Amino acid sequence: MSEILEVIMIGGFGASWPLNVTKAYRARTTKGMSLAFLLIVFFSYIAGIISKLINEAYMADFAQKWYVLFFYVLNFIMVGINLGVYARNKRLDAVKAKEE
Repeated sequence: MSEILEVIMIGGFGASWPLNVTKAYRARTTKGMSLAFLLIVFFSYIAGIISKLINEAYMADFAQKWYVLFFYVLNFIMVGINLGVYARNKRLDAVKAKEE
């Protein structure tokens, strides 16, 4: 049951990332984005993934609980994409500042 609740929590966070990526991509600016926040979340997902991989009880039952790790990895990828969009928007901000 705890894994299902964990997936609901991770899924809730995960549902927001595609929306955030889309909004940031369309905005074409880093205004309103926080690099520090993205990095904290990014490294937090790394810690979450590692915690699953080193948890002997979880890994012993991995065949039945793989979906929990899947959602951690999916969110990690979405935050990574968001970091890529941040870098793109930072370059666009620099180009725009140079033109002004």
